Amino acid sequence: MNKAGRFLLESILVGITAAVLIVLIFPDWLKLPGAQVARISTNGQNPSSYAQAVSKASPAVVNIFTSQEVQEVNPAFANDPLFKHFYGDEQQPGRKRNDASLGSGVIINPDGYLLTNFHVVRNADKIQVMLEDGRVLSAALVGSDRETDLAVLKIDDDHLPEPVVASPDALHVGDVVLAIGNPYGVGKTVTMGIISATGRSQLGINTIEDFIQTDAAINPGNSGGALVNAKGELIGINSAIYSESGGSQGIGFAIPITLAQDVLEQILKHGHVIRGWLGVEGQDITPALAESFGLTIEQAVLVAGVVKDGPAFQAGLKPGDIITEIDDAPIISAYAAFNYIAQQKPGNHVKITGLRGGNSFTTEILVAERPEVL
Repeated sequence: MNKAGRFLLESILVGITAAVLIVLIFPDWLKLPGAQVARISTNGQNPSSYAQAVSKASPAVVNIFTSQEVQEVNPAFANDPLFKHFYGDEQQPGRKRNDASLGSGVIINPDGYLLTNFHVVRNADKIQVMLEDGRVLSAALVGSDRETDLAVLKIDDDHLPEPVVASPDALHVGDVVLAIGNPYGVGKTVTMGIISATGRSQLGINTIEDFIQTDAAINPGNSGGALVNAKGELIGINSAIYSESGGSQGIGFAIPITLAQDVLEQILKHGHVIRGWLGVEGQDITPALAESFGLTIEQAVLVAGVVKDGPAFQAGLKPGDIITEIDDAPIISAYAAFNYIAQQKPGNHVKITGLRGGNSFTTEILVAERPEVL
C-alpha cells in the first residue's frame, strides 16, 4: 500500500474512533431538533414505589381487638376427687374465660363510622380499635349484615381520618391493588397484587356475593381491612381467602365498596339491611332437567319450594313451575334471579313469566321484606 492509501485509511480510523467517543461522552448531541424522548407515564406515581398511595390510605385503616366472655365446659370427670386434688376448684363448673381475637376495619367518614367484617366482631362483648397514630378507642356495634358479612362500628373522637373512595367504574381486571390490614396481629401490613376478577359469586362464602378477586395476600387478621388502588383510593373491604393451609395462596376476596356503602347507609337509616323476598327456593335448569321437562330453553329456574303463606305462595306459584323471565328479562341463573329480587323494594310488584305443565303462565307477585337470617 502506498503512502497516500495508508494516510487515507488512518484518517478514516481516527474519524470513526472520534465519533464513537463523542457518542459515548455526549449522547445528547445526537438529538434532532424537536425530537421527543419516550417516557412511561405514571401519573406522578413512581412505579417502583407505592408509598404515596399507602400514606394516603393507611391512616383510615384500624386494628380491631375484640373479647368475648365464654363459659367453659368442664370434662365429665371434673367432679372426681382425684381430679380436684390436682387441679383444685378452678376447674369447677361456672368458670369463665375471655377469648380475644384480631381483625381490621376502615374508618369510612369523619363522624366515626367504620366498616369491618361481621365475623370479626361476631358475639364480641368488647370492641376496641387502634388508629395508626396510636389512639385506642372503644367501639360500639351499630349494626351488621350477615348476608354480606359486613358490620358497622362507631367510635367517638376528633380529627378522624377518612379514605378517598374510588369511582365505581374505576375497577378493571389487571389493576394494581394494595391490601392493608393487621394479619396475625403483627401490626399494620401492606401487600400488593392485581385484580384477578370482578363479580365473583356462588362461592359459598356469603349469601350475597359480588367479590373482587385479587392475588394480594389477605391473611387471617386482614379481614375488614382496606383494598385500595394504586392511587390509594378505597375500592373494597377485604373479606376472605381461599386456602387449604390457612395461609394466603393468591386467591383473596374483597367486598366492593359500592356494596359496602349501600349496607352502611341502610344500617344507619333503618338499623338493618332491607331486601326484597318472594319466598321461593329455586335451582338452575340443567341440560338433564331440561330434557326431562321437554324444554328447549337453556336458561331458566325450577321452583323447588315455596314458603307457605309467603308472597309467591299467595300469588299461586307452585313447586315444579319453571320461571323463564322476571320483569320481561330472561333468567340467567337462580343466583342472578335471587339478587334481582333482593334489590327490589318491599311493596313493589314483579312480573313472573314461566311454564307449568307445558303451558305458559304470567303472574305478578308483591315483594315482601326478606326475613332476617339468624
